[in-house]
Amino acid sequence: MHATERPSPGLARDEGRIGAMQATFNHDLDIVLKPLSRPELGEIRIDSMLAVGRAEQPFASYEHDIVVMLSRRHARIFCESGGVYLADLESRNGTTVNRAGIRQAPCRLRDGDEICFGGVLSYRVEIAPRAMKSRPEQGFTLMLTPESGGSGLETIVITRFPYLVSKTGPAFSRYRNEHARQLGHLSRRQAHIFRKGGDACIEDLASTNGTFVDGQRLQDCAVPLQDGVLLAFGGDHFVYRVSIRKEPEIEPGEARERAPAAADNAVEDNPAIAGKTTFVVAPTSFLEIFCVDHEPGESADGNRSTLPAVADQAPARRRARGRGVALLSELAAAFGGSDRHRVRRSLWRGAALAALLGAVALALSLWSASDRELKDLVARGEYAQAALLANRSLEQHPDDVEFKALATEAALKANVPAWLAKVAARDFDGARAVAAGMSQLGIRNPELRPLVGELEWLGKLERLVSSRGGPEMPIRIYADEDSITALIDRWNVDTRDHQRALARIASYVPQFSGPYAEALTHLRKLQSEATVHLAAIERLKATIAAEMKRDRPDALEAVLKEYEEKYPGLGGLDSVRQDLARYMEIRGEARARKSGRLFALMIKARFVTPPFQEGFRALTSSGQLPPADLVQQYEAATKAWKEGNASQALASLQKMAAGPWAEAAVKEQERRQAVMTQFAALQQARAASGYAEQLLAFRATLDPEEDLYFARATQADLDQQKDKVLARAQESMNRARALWQEYRNNGVIEASQRIETAISSQFRARARLLSEASRSAQQAMQMVAQVDAARPDQWTAIHDEIRTEAQQQRSALLELRNVLDPELLKTKLGLLGETGDDARK
Repeated sequence: MHATERPSPGLARDEGRIGAMQATFNHDLDIVLKPLSRPELGEIRIDSMLAVGRAEQPFASYEHDIVVMLSRRHARIFCESGGVYLADLESRNGTTVNRAGIRQAPCRLRDGDEICFGGVLSYRVEIAPRAMKSRPEQGFTLMLTPESGGSGLETIVITRFPYLVSKTGPAFSRYRNEHARQLGHLSRRQAHIFRKGGDACIEDLASTNGTFVDGQRLQDCAVPLQDGVLLAFGGDHFVYRVSIRKEPEIEPGEARERAPAAADNAVEDNPAIAGKTTFVVAPTSFLEIFCVDHEPGESADGNRSTLPAVADQAPARRRARGRGVALLSELAAAFGGSDRHRVRRSLWRGAALAALLGAVALALSLWSASDRELKDLVARGEYAQAALLANRSLEQHPDDVEFKALATEAALKANVPAWLAKVAARDFDGARAVAAGMSQLGIRNPELRPLVGELEWLGKLERLVSSRGGPEMPIRIYADEDSITALIDRWNVDTRDHQRALARIASYVPQFSGPYAEALTHLRKLQSEATVHLAAIERLKATIAAEMKRDRPDALEAVLKEYEEKYPGLGGLDSVRQDLARYMEIRGEARARKSGRLFALMIKARFVTPPFQEGFRALTSSGQLPPADLVQQYEAATKAWKEGNASQALASLQKMAAGPWAEAAVKEQERRQAVMTQFAALQQARAASGYAEQLLAFRATLDPEEDLYFARATQADLDQQKDKVLARAQESMNRARALWQEYRNNGVIEASQRIETAISSQFRARARLLSEASRSAQQAMQMVAQVDAARPDQWTAIHDEIRTEAQQQRSALLELRNVLDPELLKTKLGLLGETGDDARK
């Protein structure tokens, strides 16, 4: 024989009241959430309860940038006693009702309210009565039978829902004496069991020690309960076997009468619990289940005497009204009671309080007026004025939550479209100015400041992509890597925070979504490229620095070639190679000190990569290059020389013919003197038959940049001799073609010949053919260029073939620098002659 225990009379009365609530639970209301920020996501219809979380449907199917703003257990919407309520579950990014945040107390929703989850998903709430009331659900009994017969636990019978599993509830608090330690493993809000779609579901309420179904700990979402599953709360003591019994549908008048009988019949019909004590539990209010924290009126054992408080208004408003009510209460206390002496003593206090109350009422009136004006401006789309008004309002009320929300919305809607237009036009300085203006509005609004920071970060990202020529262009060494690293590092510090902030901007300004998505595509591509190329860049930079420190810049030619072949997506190597060639030429001239060409090279030296800029400075500071004052004197002399003031130019060089760099100055002085002599002789031979040959020979000796005056002085004569010049060019190209053909017929220079420890006759002969073919082809191309004639395509093809072969042979020899004797290598390179690029330097 078993006994069925009933709750206490007081609890029974509450049970009856809650049972009445349950009878009307969500069957007389249609609840629809209409999307505002993301219309494409579609509306949400709420049947019994809506669980809001990133793993819950329909939210789990949304894009990542939206879902990441939601917490795993973000919020719940439910019905209670004909009302609709929203409870925030301590979400990270918050829940708002009409732009005011809600936290601990559930908030009652009204038709037309605007709600927002995580600052991203906003909806308009539509609540309407249903046309016809639904029939009551069929009888449903869920029993929790202790799995262990010796545990001393009682069977729990649940016929009405929802039901809160709590260590302070009657079904479990009765074990506080004999099972105190095991009871301590339960939480005050352990889990709740509720009906959904005709079935029973269970959800863990973020309990400390968890809730388990068949040994699997529940995570973030509710799961349906099946007949026969094993249910455990907080460990291995409170373990129950689930039994479910469904009865046929009943008429509305029979529902209240048959519920207790259904529970008793379920117990009687279950032989597993026959002869054991059972406990028929009362349903719990959803308001209590989803109230985040207990109120101060909670009893010692954690039970409540009343339902939790419900927020009907925004928190900021409640606080404002609460201060006024407190003043009224104090006035009433001052004048209350029958003690006339006490009243007289309090007259002065009452007057002061009355005056204070009037001041507060006036302040509240002004506050409300500002609030209304601000909302009206936002509603009319006058966002710039709204932003300024909100900024002034925050100066007076810096902690007002609603003002902050409105200020953020107005500032974003007023400025983000202009910022987007600047970025689209590649006016990144203009975009930065727009963001700077928003920063001024964020001085008093801490919610706005991080959003402005995200816009600034996004502007830098798009500036980088634009400067590279697009997202598909290579990462340029010594140009892009630092910016890319800074942008990626900032994003990786807290990716979710950045995603939440950017998604919040998109929720206020929908047109931001497209550029935001495109920027994330650019970021992901940068991250992918950076994985390979940034590491390669750092290794290459370290190698360049090491070789420069060892004074072995010539070793870098092979290194650059290797990286170019291995990393085709690596950009900027051409600039490095040009700087390397320029640096090596200056370094070689500085050590030879045999001509004045070093001064000319220093004047033209423009290094764009840091290692060669530093190397050039080091050569100068160590005394290996002429000091700055000498270079300036040479530049002044060269300027006079280019303008045709030959005597002034020579006199300036004469002044430099002293000190450690006198030899170089003297060499250049002698070269310029020779140019003047040849020019004078050329003028005397203008009528001679061999003038064209002398003119071409003279032009070949000129430096195309420094000897500009003499090139211009002879250009007219050269144009008159155009036919003869082109004939000479044809002869040079024919000779180049013949030598090139002979070189290929005899066989190109092979690796075995390059690595020889002596210069063989075969190497010497083939090198001579290649160098002479290269020189003849280069002369032909120069003569055509001097008379401004078109280059035949066939000539260009031959010239390019010869130049490519010569460059490849030189590069192959340079790769043997660690194998061949330096003098032998220098001789072999000399036999190959200069390439076309060398000749132009």
